[in-house]
Amino acid sequence: MKKYILFFTLICASVSFAQTITTKIEEVSVSQYELLKKVNEFYPDITLNKNITNFYADDKIIDSQQEFDLRGSSFSKYKLGIEPDNQKLLYQYTTKEGATVYGDITVFNGNVLRTKFDKETNEIEVSMNGKAVYVKKNKKK
Repeated sequence: MKKYILFFTLICASVSFAQTITTKIEEVSVSQYELLKKVNEFYPDITLNKNITNFYADDKIIDSQQEFDLRGSSFSKYKLGIEPDNQKLLYQYTTKEGATVYGDITVFNGNVLRTKFDKETNEIEVSMNGKAVYVKKNKKK
């Protein structure tokens, strides 16, 4: 009998924690577009796009990703994600020359802060409102 109760409890717990995750390609929300516009003003390599793929769990956005048509651009790969609070975005792109750059951009107290990691130059850069405030070039191993 104990085995059946344990099995029943396990099944009920699994069902109660399960979430339905769905994706929808939608037009960016006003707050998402405002974030992208403010970021693009200081960092033009972060592109503007009107469409976004939102990931929902139980009708609440848990992640947002943008896909881009790279034909005619200088990128071979470009990913951009927006956090659910629309205050931070994550990016990663690879140029056609093979340089990979990634990092995040956060809006904090009206300022746009960016961390940038460049794999080709092995450089770390922190910028505020488009101006570098810290740059460190690491030695390659």
